[in-house]
Amino acid sequence: MPAGAGDSDNIVQPFVLDTSRFHGRLVRLGSAVDDIISRHDYSDPVAAVLAESVALTSALAAALKFDGVFNLQLSGDGPVKFLVSDVTNAGNLRGYVGLRGDIPDDDAARRAPIPHLFGNGHISFTVDQGVHTERYQGIVDLNGATLQDCVHHYFQQSDQFSAAVKLHGGRDVSGRWRAGAMMLQRSPETEDPNQQEPTEEAWRSSLIMLSSCTDAELIDPDISAHNLLFRLFNEDGVRVFDTRALRFACRCSEGKVERVLRSLSDAELVDLIVDDRVTVTCEFCNEERAYDRAQLAQLRAS
Repeated sequence: MPAGAGDSDNIVQPFVLDTSRFHGRLVRLGSAVDDIISRHDYSDPVAAVLAESVALTSALAAALKFDGVFNLQLSGDGPVKFLVSDVTNAGNLRGYVGLRGDIPDDDAARRAPIPHLFGNGHISFTVDQGVHTERYQGIVDLNGATLQDCVHHYFQQSDQFSAAVKLHGGRDVSGRWRAGAMMLQRSPETEDPNQQEPTEEAWRSSLIMLSSCTDAELIDPDISAHNLLFRLFNEDGVRVFDTRALRFACRCSEGKVERVLRSLSDAELVDLIVDDRVTVTCEFCNEERAYDRAQLAQLRAS
């Protein structure tokens, strides 16, 4: 693969290492993740985990074939109650964090966000393809100091993934949020059972190169996806495929809100009225929709 420039933002870049036949995904997020985070007032340690989660969700989903929504959720008993990020098969991203207490914003929370922010809990991965299909879910305990540690624990427990991942979320020089994820995955169907030892050696070598990618490189907009992959894996015959675009796109809508308001009883609706109106705020995009008494009466009569 030549070290030519390529699109570096808001993409999934699939690749394969020809010598070992390991598959990979490189996710680079700029405006897509900044749009998600900037709609809320999260502390930097919380925002960084959310940024990593959105990138991780994109990388995991790109390794699957599905028609619906891939969802990642962290739940805990600490100051952060839960974190949710999801992506559709069309590449539409969203995410938000639910808080229950004072959020530490110190070096300890930055170095080990999982125990300091989430406490004890679990991480789950769900593929939802609609009401008439079977839902797949994987769940493991939160085990590790960082989200990267936790997902490696999941890989170790999972029959679905034999993989490794590199994650980072952070601000650029202008203060905007960026995120990156790189995942390497072994494909058992392509491995020769008579060549197990060489395969293990190739896997260890690939993991060393993956770990050599720095946090700064992973999210640097001036380093193209192609150049980064070439630096890391050129000796393995790295080959890229067509990229997939990613974007922030909330799935809330006026129609969905109105259906919920119609479904409420009169007593339930009255309990929601403040200052002669009902205000509904989307937890993901933070957009508010307000309905006064006349609008509510017209809505429920329609």
